[in-house]
Amino acid sequence: MTDSKHTREASTATTRRPTANPPRRGSGLRALAATLPVVTRRAVGKRDFAEGGLIAEWPSIVGADIAARCQPKKLAAARPGSHREGALLVRVEPGFALELQHLAPQIIERINGHYGYAAIHRLTFQQGPLTARKQPRRPPPRPLGAAEEAALRRQMETVEDDALRGALWRLGRALRQSRPRGPGDAG
Repeated sequence: MTDSKHTREASTATTRRPTANPPRRGSGLRALAATLPVVTRRAVGKRDFAEGGLIAEWPSIVGADIAARCQPKKLAAARPGSHREGALLVRVEPGFALELQHLAPQIIERINGHYGYAAIHRLTFQQGPLTARKQPRRPPPRPLGAAEEAALRRQMETVEDDALRGALWRLGRALRQSRPRGPGDAG
C-alpha cells in the first residue's frame, strides 16, 4: 500500500509540472488605436503609406476646399525603412496643379504638423481625375406637425420686421425639423 501511494504521488507530480510559458487563453482588450495600424497595414501598405491616417484624415489636414480637388496617392520614403523626409505624390484635378504648387509649403507644414515630425519633404503632382469619395447622405428633414407650426407662428407674432420674421421662421423651421419628434410634438 505504501508503494502505490508513492506511485500515485509521483504520477500527479509529473502531470502538474509548472510550465515556463503558460498558454494564453485570450488576447485581452486592446486599444483601437494600437490595433488599427496592424489591420490597415495590408490594405494601405501597397500604396507605401506609413500610416492610413493620411488618407483617412486628408480633408482635416489640408482643409475641405483643397481636399475636394486633390488626393494623396503614394508616399515614397527618402531612404528605405525611413518614415522621414519622404515625397508625397498627390493626384490633382486638371487646372488646380499650379495653384496647389503655390500652396505646397503650407500643405507640407500641415502634414508634418499632423504627424509631429518631418514626414514629408516635397510634394509631386499627377494631374488627372480624382477617385470618387462617398459623401454621407443626410436624411430628409421631417415634416412639422400642426402643433409645431402653430407654436412657431406664435413665437413669430411679436417680430415686426418682415425680413427678420422670414429669416427667423426659416431658422426655427430648420431647427425643429432637424431634431427628433418629442412626445408633445404630435402633429
